[in-house]
Amino acid sequence: MSRPELQAPPEIYYGDTEAAKYTNNTRIQQIQADMTYRALELLNLPQGEPAFLLDIGCGSGLSGEILDEEGYVWTGVDIAPSMLEVALEREVEGDLFLHDIGQGFGFRPGSFDGAISISVLQWLLNAETSHPTSSPPHRLTRFFTTLHSALRNPSRAVLQFYPTSDDQVQLITSIAQKAGFGGGLVIDYPNSKKARKVFLCLFVGDGGGAQVPKGLEGDSGVENEDAKAKFEKRRQRESRRERNEKQKVIKGGRDWILRKKELYRRRGKEDVPHDSKYTGRKRRAIF
Repeated sequence: MSRPELQAPPEIYYGDTEAAKYTNNTRIQQIQADMTYRALELLNLPQGEPAFLLDIGCGSGLSGEILDEEGYVWTGVDIAPSMLEVALEREVEGDLFLHDIGQGFGFRPGSFDGAISISVLQWLLNAETSHPTSSPPHRLTRFFTTLHSALRNPSRAVLQFYPTSDDQVQLITSIAQKAGFGGGLVIDYPNSKKARKVFLCLFVGDGGGAQVPKGLEGDSGVENEDAKAKFEKRRQRESRRERNEKQKVIKGGRDWILRKKELYRRRGKEDVPHDSKYTGRKRRAIF
């Protein structure tokens, strides 16, 4: 089976069905959680201090939930409307933007204390049209140049991706360096076909330390067991929370409607009706 990025553009590939399937797949949830925790480790943020992070290709908010648990404020961008719709339904805490990262970012300079991206960068390596501005080098240049501007100095960006060749790695790293980034590749379990993961660890300024972190080596079994235990605890907490919320809030009831309206207001949606004593009240049947 061919890779997803070779089948269709992300906004088409991740339609309603695929977005729901991706979000509800427990194996994908665990892989996403493992890589997000590893990305945060490579970010090397100061312990106990608040940080504002950018989640690039946030999808349905699987990584964002971990950022919430770790105490970070975050903003997510994604090109797939169906993925963002799932994220809204799941009521993730981060602000969400529908955006093509290949067009670059429009954030103010120095907005973010760091950035992470999980399984996204390889989507920029495929040209969707024959126009020169749609070529991978052009899209990568806009991406890295504007990302560098959006990050404060010093800071880091950790981008996990799946390259298919050394040429792709060379293209990505060279354009990132031209955009002003320092840093380099971090490869976990390089001798394992199954556990091997590639992270691009980029520095703005000294990035909180000029040395590129070392990749994990040896047997990934111990690391995986720890990650599984952490993931299972997280799933149990989410299950308990969902059960409690279902018991407390009846869908379509007054509390449920008030929560939805408050969520829409936080998202900046206009024309949300005002709350009143009639909110959620059932109307009498008219014959």
